[in-house]
Amino acid sequence: MADRNQGVMGRINENAPNSTQVLGFVTLFVSGAILLFLTGLTVAGTMVGMVLLTPLLILFSPILIPVGTVLFVAAACLFSAGGFGLAVFSVLSWMYNYLRGRHPPGSDQIDYARMRIADTASHVKDYAREYGGYLQGKVQDAAPGA
Repeated sequence: MADRNQGVMGRINENAPNSTQVLGFVTLFVSGAILLFLTGLTVAGTMVGMVLLTPLLILFSPILIPVGTVLFVAAACLFSAGGFGLAVFSVLSWMYNYLRGRHPPGSDQIDYARMRIADTASHVKDYAREYGGYLQGKVQDAAPGA
C-alpha cells in the first residue's frame, strides 16, 4: 500500500509546475488585474464625462450638428477626390507601362480580348461579304432591270 501511495506522490511531484510556470502565471494574473482595473476606470470616466457634457451637447446641438454635417461632407469630398485621383494615376501608369511594352499585370488579358475582337470583326466582315453577295443576287432576281 505504501508503494502505491508513493507512486501517486511521484506522479504529483512529476506534474508540479516549475518556477518559470509559476512566474508566468503570476505575471498573467497581475497584468490581467491591471487591465481589468484600467477598464473600470475607463468606463467610470466615460460615464462621468457623459453626465457632465450631455447638457452642453444639448445646448450647443443647433450649432454643432450643422457644423459636423458640413465637416463630414467636406472630408468625404476630399477623400473621394483623393481616391479618384489615385485611381486615375494608377490607370495612367498602367497604360504607360502597357504602351511601352513592359507587360504590367493583366496585359495578357487585354491582348487576348483585342485578339478576340479582331477575330470577331474579321468573321463579321466575311459573313457580311457572303450575305451581301447573296442579297445582291436576290435583288437581281427580283428586279432584273435594276
